[in-house]
Amino acid sequence: MSDLDPEEFRRLGYAVVDWVAAYRAGLGGQPVRPPVEPGSVRDRMPALPESPQPLPALLGELDRTVVPAVTHWQHPGFFGYFPANASLHSVLGDLLSGGLGVQGMLWSTSPAATEVEQSLLDGLAGALGLDPAFTWAGGGGGTIADSASSAALVALLAALHRGSGGAWRETGVDGTERVYVTAETHSSLAKAVRVAGLGARALRIVPPAPGTLAMSADALADMLAADVAAGLRPVLVCPTVGTTGTGAVDPVRAVAVAAAPHGVWVHVDAAWAGVAGLCPEHRGLLDGVEFADSFCTDAHKWLMTAFDASLLWVRDAAALPAALSITPEYLRDSATDSGAVVDYRDWQVPLGRRFRALKLWAVVHGFGLEGLRAHLRAHVALAAELESRVVAEPGFVLAAPRSLSLVCLRLAAGDGPTRALLERVNASGTALLTHTVVDGRYVIRVAIGSVATQREHVDALWDALRTGRPDGP
Repeated sequence: MSDLDPEEFRRLGYAVVDWVAAYRAGLGGQPVRPPVEPGSVRDRMPALPESPQPLPALLGELDRTVVPAVTHWQHPGFFGYFPANASLHSVLGDLLSGGLGVQGMLWSTSPAATEVEQSLLDGLAGALGLDPAFTWAGGGGGTIADSASSAALVALLAALHRGSGGAWRETGVDGTERVYVTAETHSSLAKAVRVAGLGARALRIVPPAPGTLAMSADALADMLAADVAAGLRPVLVCPTVGTTGTGAVDPVRAVAVAAAPHGVWVHVDAAWAGVAGLCPEHRGLLDGVEFADSFCTDAHKWLMTAFDASLLWVRDAAALPAALSITPEYLRDSATDSGAVVDYRDWQVPLGRRFRALKLWAVVHGFGLEGLRAHLRAHVALAAELESRVVAEPGFVLAAPRSLSLVCLRLAAGDGPTRALLERVNASGTALLTHTVVDGRYVIRVAIGSVATQREHVDALWDALRTGRPDGP
């Protein structure tokens, strides 16, 4: 059985592009999250075919089985979690990547896959205003990971290696290691601690500064000093720029100052909010990042790029390979041995890697930096308008200060009515919201950021919130 010949692929490819275009064009008429019972998709799945089937049959099954059971993340009424942007520019880039079909584990397995990625990450470092030390020319460098979770894990492994004076690769952990986060830090850090074999006791929760949800640098300094005095070994601290729950911003500069005397690795998790640094007016969010050891922000959340594309920079280009590189004979070649190239397999846990840079390049090429800035600014402006409506509306409470395009609100009537309001809006199918808890109270999160979201969609959401509360508008 042979693969498609190029002409047949061309014909079928047009049909697939037409299907994607029609799906995107009709998204506004779909419920954001369809009412689906567990197991219903499996029940509708056809048996595996014994003989080849025509592509139209597959597209028909997508219409019958998949689309009615998809949570439509690209829907203009998607306000939950954080957005997972998949602009059609990035879809085209993904197609190009799949068409080339390269495996970029080594420089030699596809030099372009490595060097396009290096060039893009250097360019974006400059566009974000990062310290030149994070670029390849400055002694650091960047890579595209699959997620901020993976970026946090490799940063922790590098921190363990450096903190042990290089012994970690041979001796592993000894139970004295400690990692510092806040109650607002993403759960991926707790998972990284678990995966690294440190155990839950290694995770230290730093309290917030009074009256805020942000890490207290003074409390961190006290905890570090106490732990060192007790014979423990601080390894990594993770300040967050834009926490998932409320968008809180930890004071990176002060955290780095507190960590410096103890040689603690500072990993900045700016998965959602970091891309806002493309706009000069929001670059203050990244104050102090120049003192961090690593910095991560996701292109696949708010920067128009289809999942997966998480951008990770380190100040020391040797740090990740020192912790992660294992080179069996079958991976040796003259380019690697020369030391003149980067093998990105040493910057991640898996060996293999996709040519992710192509979809990111397609996005930057298609929108330009000015287009990406306009995209970010439009959503921030919409969130500011929503914030002012919440503040002015009797019965509504702004649960936390607005953070860029994230608005957290609740009803003054309490948790029960707030929860009921969220469920009523979600049941309507016109919007999707998610929640968090702030100071023990149930809070609705409105994360504005989907590719297709415009003013009319935020207006419709506000009308649904006002009319959907138990006591009416």
